[in-house]
This record gives sequence, structure tokens and C-alpha cells, in this order.
Amino acid sequence: MSDAFSWHPEPELIGFRDPATAREALEMFGKAIWDAGLDYLYDEASKRPVVADSYPEMRRRYFGETSEPAPAPSDPSTTEDLLREFRERIAPNVFNSQHPGAFSYFTAPPLPVSIGGEVLGQWLHQGVDVWAAGPIGALVEEEVTSWLRALVGYGDGSWGVLTSGGVMANVMAMTVARDVHLARLLGQNEPPRGRALEGVRVYASDQTHFSIRRALDVLGFPRQTLRVIDSDGAFRLHGAPVDESIAEDRRAGLLPFAVSAVSGSTNTGSVDLVRELADVAERNDLWLHVDAAYGGAARLSARDAHRVPDLERADSVTIDPHKWFFQGYDIGGLVVKQRDNLLHTFRSSPEYYRSPKDAPLNWYQYSLEGTRRFRALKLWLSWKHLGTKGFGRLVEHTNDLAAHMVQRCRELERFEVAPAEPELSVVCFRHVPRELEDGEAVDAYQDALQRALEMDGTGWVSTTRLRGRTYLRAGIVNYLSTTDDVDAVLDALVRLSPGVLSSRR
Repeated sequence: MSDAFSWHPEPELIGFRDPATAREALEMFGKAIWDAGLDYLYDEASKRPVVADSYPEMRRRYFGETSEPAPAPSDPSTTEDLLREFRERIAPNVFNSQHPGAFSYFTAPPLPVSIGGEVLGQWLHQGVDVWAAGPIGALVEEEVTSWLRALVGYGDGSWGVLTSGGVMANVMAMTVARDVHLARLLGQNEPPRGRALEGVRVYASDQTHFSIRRALDVLGFPRQTLRVIDSDGAFRLHGAPVDESIAEDRRAGLLPFAVSAVSGSTNTGSVDLVRELADVAERNDLWLHVDAAYGGAARLSARDAHRVPDLERADSVTIDPHKWFFQGYDIGGLVVKQRDNLLHTFRSSPEYYRSPKDAPLNWYQYSLEGTRRFRALKLWLSWKHLGTKGFGRLVEHTNDLAAHMVQRCRELERFEVAPAEPELSVVCFRHVPRELEDGEAVDAYQDALQRALEMDGTGWVSTTRLRGRTYLRAGIVNYLSTTDDVDAVLDALVRLSPGVLSSRR
């Protein structure tokens, strides 16, 4: 062992070239890390979905009495010390997606094989941007995204790219729509910029993810570019009101150029009528993007695929494996019907990226991002481990849990569900005691009840606003949960209600 790293108490974990001196140390370190992970899983994650601390309390617990970060450490530490600190400061203070009562936003517990893929991916350390920096990473991503394209229903000529998540995928989709489709509508050879972005319109429902507006803002469009159209009673966007809005805008001298639909909204799990919207887009020569970040995974199930129809009609689709594919953060994806559209939008030729002429697969030419982690490996391993049918079983299970929650809400007194028949595995519901009649009081009560459940530790749900009213929201993507766990959450809400009501008097 060289003296180059003798300044550290564990030099073998830095200078690990020689297996004779380093392999045993690495094996011990690997076991210690895995043991720490399992200790967290079975000790901490099983206790409660989230800690009960408020934000100020959490800051003091983590940072100390100052509630501010300490200076960076100047001296090295042993991994034993690090893992002790992990167990004391980190593990007890996280959101526990593995807890069976955790019905969060869309944080599914990651499959163990996905975690293993993350470990291997970090060891392999492929930079999936230029071919030479990650050749096998490039090919695995091509294979995985081909599976996503087939899931959506795209055929030859399509392409896909992995992203950090749904926000990045939606930003990239709207970038492609601007630089490819809007340029064509304007008769421009160059991507439109500046004043060319004025007077155009994009249509979406009131359930559209915030990232669509963010994308348009980032891309330089005026604020009024996004025209938000009311969804129906089940929070779905229909074709007719979009068609009417397009005609109205054209009469006003504006240029409609895109529709952004959602298949599985974050708020309610609602699915827009994509077939109607595709017909409208085709008649009016508009780009159709579908945000299926959450709902697209329903197509993994032969039984439930019909709940998310017609994705193949879209020009681009966002699909997000760290949601309903049960993958560890982060991994999102964008698939497009025409591969050249991605190349046209993102291709560049930095002087320091000089690949062999027979190696044309440079992923930075297909993405807004440059250097990207080897995200594909964990999904590649998971898909092979479970198969599409296995993924589908987990999706069906969570849909069944949502249906059970709806049925239990109907059986229990004073619960309301909106929409009455959820399309996927999101259930928006609220408890309305007889004592409360005022709408604002009922809203405040939902927030207080949610906090009481959080402190109780039986389960965790979020809150949302629907048609101006506050609802509890269960995003059920937890494949570890059972109907008993759903019942326990609802029973806890009923049990906690009297205390919440009395505290408000």
C-alpha cells in the first residue's frame, strides 16, 4: 500500500487499487453500509411514515441549537463514525416510503433490485452523455427507452431519453414543440425566439402539472401563452372546449400550437380524454404532448391498461419510472414519436466531444442535460427481475387498494370522495363532521386532521385543493401496503377526529 493515503485512518477506502490490501476493507465497508440500510428499513422505517417534528424542530434536531449548518469538517473520520452519525442524525428523520401506511405524493418504496442497480451503477460510473464516457450506459439506455416506447405504443422512428424526473421531461417536451412544431407553423428555418414567441397559445386543463407553465416560462414565452381550460366533474379535459378555445383564439389573431394533456394527474389521478384531444390536435395542426409521468405505468397491466388509453396518438409523452415503476430516485423519461425531433432540438457539437465516426450514439444530443448518471441500469435490472407482468401485478395491487379505500369511505360515516370513482390509485377524500357546516371551517379541519395523523404515526396522507375546497389525498403507490393498512389509516382519522374538533373550540 502506498503511503500516499496514510494520512487517513482508513487508507484502503481511498487508495483501493491493490486487492491484496483493499478488497477485504471494501467488503467490510460494503457490509457495514448494507447493514445500516437494513437497520434503517426494519428499525426506523417500520415505526411511522414521517417524523412528527415541525420544521423548526427538525432544524434544531439536525443542526443543533443554532438551527444552522456547522462548518465543513477539516479532518477525516472513520466510516464507523460516519455510520454512527447516519444512524443518529439521518435515519430517524426521513420520510419512510416503506411504511405500509405511507400514502404519499408519488414516493413508492423502491424495489430492492432497483437499489442494487443504483449501487452497481455508481461503481460503474458511466457518464451517459458522450459515447466514450459511457458506451455500455448508452446501449442500456437505448434498450430501456425502447421498452418505454413500446409501452406507450410508439413504433419505428420513435425515440426516448431518460431524465431526472417528470419536470425535466415536460420542459424538454415543450422545448421540442417550440423548436420543431412552432417553427414549422411560423415558416421559420431557425428555432423561434424572442418576439416570435408572442401571440401563441398552448392549451391545458386546470389539473395540468405546474411544470408545463414552468417550461413555458423558462422557454421565454409570455405568461399568457398557457390557456387553462376547466376540466369536467371528474377533473378530465375534453376535446370540445379545447376546440372552441382554439377557434376563439384564431379569431383574435393568435396562433395555437400545442395541447398538453395529462394521463394520471398528480392532484387526482385523472386522465384527460386523449383520443378527443388528439383528434382536435390533428384537425388544427397542433402538437400534442401527454404528461403520463404517473399514469403511463398503468399500461404495464393487461387488466388496467385501458385506464390510460391512446398515448400512441401523442407527439411526445412523459413517463416517470421513479413513480409507479417503483424505482429509486431519480429516473424520469421522455419518449417522442420522431427521433429526429430530439436531435433537431438538442444536437450540438462541442469541440471537446470528438467521438469515432462509427459511434454516433451520443446522448447529450438528445437531451437538455449533459452528463447524466447511469439511470437506466436499475430499471433494466428491475424490469428483467419482475417482467412486465410482475410490474403489472404491483400496479394492479395499488389500484385495488385505492378501490378498497373508496369503498371503505362509503361505508364509514361522514367521508366524501372526489371524484367519486377515481381512475387510478389516487384517492381524494375528506371527513366532514356534523359539527362543522362552514366551508372554511371544514377546510381547516382537513389540514388539522392531516397533521394529527402525521403525529399519530399510523399513516400519512397529504392535502390538496379541489374546486376551492381542501381534501385529504392518498397517492397509493405503496406495493407493500395491504387492505388492513388502508383500514388502519381511515380508522385512525375517525379516532383522531374528536380530539381535533375539541382543540378547535
